[in-house]
Amino acid sequence: MTDTAADTDRLPGKRALRPLAGVLTAMAVSLTGTRISGIALPWFVLVTTGSATKTGLVAFFEMTPYVVVKALTGPLVDRVGPRVVSWTTDLASATAAAAVPVLHGSGLLSFPVLLALVVLIGAARGPGDLAKEVMVPEAADRSRVPLERATGLSGVIERLASTVGPAAGGALIGLVGPLAGLAVNAACFAAGSVIIALVLPRNMGHAAEEPLSPDRSPHTKEGPGYWQRFGEGWTFLRGDPLLLALIVMVGTTNLLDAGFSAVLVPVWAQESGNGPTAIGLASSVSGAMAICGSLLAAAFAHRLRRRAVFFVGFLLAGAPKFLILASGAPMGAVLAVFAVSGLGAGFINPIIGAVFFERIPRPLLGRVNALGDSLAWSGIPLGGLVAGAAVAATGLVPVLMVGGIAYFLTTSLTGLRPEWRAMDRPRRDTRGLTGD
Repeated sequence: MTDTAADTDRLPGKRALRPLAGVLTAMAVSLTGTRISGIALPWFVLVTTGSATKTGLVAFFEMTPYVVVKALTGPLVDRVGPRVVSWTTDLASATAAAAVPVLHGSGLLSFPVLLALVVLIGAARGPGDLAKEVMVPEAADRSRVPLERATGLSGVIERLASTVGPAAGGALIGLVGPLAGLAVNAACFAAGSVIIALVLPRNMGHAAEEPLSPDRSPHTKEGPGYWQRFGEGWTFLRGDPLLLALIVMVGTTNLLDAGFSAVLVPVWAQESGNGPTAIGLASSVSGAMAICGSLLAAAFAHRLRRRAVFFVGFLLAGAPKFLILASGAPMGAVLAVFAVSGLGAGFINPIIGAVFFERIPRPLLGRVNALGDSLAWSGIPLGGLVAGAAVAATGLVPVLMVGGIAYFLTTSLTGLRPEWRAMDRPRRDTRGLTGD
């Protein structure tokens, strides 16, 4: 099927890049707002309640619905289209985020009301993030950009947001207060909603044509129901050994990374005498080099053998960070290792994104991506709990050593399994399913 407007958008020049630029810009503003809120909201809760327990409770009430609702929204994204889901959920997030400073200023913001608003923000943010991810391959096709380059650029956006957002949030809170950070978060969500709704080409981001299943007649107008769509996503995911291997690996490393950043690094900073400044410095060095890695991936990854780059990236990104802290090395050596680690990490997500987008048919992209993301994130809430209990029982150095070895085994020896060979061979060309 040929679409005149779509063909026009594919012409060389600025207009040809409009689909990808629009999606990436919407991702940039919404992610930056989220990272600012990640500093402003906990600080707001801490200074208004004085309770670390309530601060942790707010984080739990945001992330739990984020993961759960994101997993369940995949069939909806596929049925109504990612564009509608993206701008409506961003608008809902903006409304809920703006309500926090408004109600606080009116004296109406009790802690239960705050928790309810945080639940709404998390529940809306999950589908919004998913919908933007789902639009990346279509935007890359329309802009005539290689998929690895498009996913590399989305990785750059995520890394930039994770680096710039907290810095901007901290500065804003220091100058004006946490409520200003929450207001900026709301404005960012509103801007992302406007970009997706009004700036993208009108014929982009609609529901993909549903493939006919053996038990459905071509004359049937109604598509499959919600649970059938959900089941189709799960069935597809179970039937793809490479995607399952990726999810298990990333889920394990997410758990290890969560424990590392939430518990092991702060304990190392305290016991080594380097203090909290060392945490920020190491994170900044790693984040800056991750941006460089993502930029290099966007420029060159589509010319390289994915499997080799993927496993080398994980070899650099994971175990060395654990082992350098366990060694008691000076701060200069720690920063050097964190820099190399960040560079390697920058290559990983663009490759994962390209593999997912290539192997999943476009009509199933929302539901399969939602399930995959949620399973990969499921270990994050447990990372800090496991690391904290382990450090209390055995001390920091043994936990760092075991964590580094576990990271190495998870990301290196598993690569010997045969399903990883498919990473260098795209299974099918799904571009024909976009409706262009």
